[in-house]
Amino acid sequence: MQKTWFITGSTRGFGRALTVAALEAGDRVAATARRPEQLDDLAARYGDRILPLRLDVTDPVRASEALREAHERFGRLDVIVNNAGYANVSPIETTTDDDFRTQFETNFWGVYHVSKAAIPLLREQGGGLVIQFSSVGGRVGGSPGIASYQAAKFAIDGFSRVLRAETAPFGIRVLVVEPSGFRTDWAGASMEVGDIPAEYDSTVGRMNRRVRQSDQGPAGDPVRAAEILVALSRRDDLPTNLPLGATAAEMSVAQDRRLLDSDLAWAPVSRSADADQPYPASFPPAT
Repeated sequence: MQKTWFITGSTRGFGRALTVAALEAGDRVAATARRPEQLDDLAARYGDRILPLRLDVTDPVRASEALREAHERFGRLDVIVNNAGYANVSPIETTTDDDFRTQFETNFWGVYHVSKAAIPLLREQGGGLVIQFSSVGGRVGGSPGIASYQAAKFAIDGFSRVLRAETAPFGIRVLVVEPSGFRTDWAGASMEVGDIPAEYDSTVGRMNRRVRQSDQGPAGDPVRAAEILVALSRRDDLPTNLPLGATAAEMSVAQDRRLLDSDLAWAPVSRSADADQPYPASFPPAT
């Protein structure tokens, strides 16, 4: 069955790969970008199955307009993909407030604007799928130098859990995708690196060098990831969160195990805070 996609950040990286994969599968795509002319080659190749639209996701009015334009053109929207995002590198101590906020505007508020505007369209047509691009950092976190980016990704997961619970009765499904390193422009031209003081070389500096350590780039293949997501869009049994990439899978499992072990060890202390539970608290043995 042919599906209709609405994809943000469609000119490069995951967005472009997913746009091409959906079109190759015979689907239709409303492909949004700040500079939609960068999609002219796809428009020439796929004709009226692609609708390039201008969209800055930080603009809520334009987000609503773009969704309406796509819905009017194609008649329905089956898959909404919030992909647009970027990260700059600098320690929390030296990151300017403006830079931190500006990153958050795109990485979280852009997801909020598009998701909110899409809800009535999906509800009225009886359902749809919302794919939110987070990061393995949105589950594990703690990567020095990209606090705004990872804070936004954690926020996306929390927001999406509520979105999923509220809209499930309308037939709307929400999938949070958590990639590890992929061969996109994430750590390339779209990433600005601020001054890294010597005191932060072993943390922020080390992380910055690691993401640029190989000329070949990370192991993740965005073309494969895109094809996986197109295939998933046709399934009824979806996970709520999908780590993408071997590193994402390994880090997610390890983090979940650490959290479970900690929760079990400290459960008696947690429970003792309630008035009807045993007290004083029984602390686990010191290590």
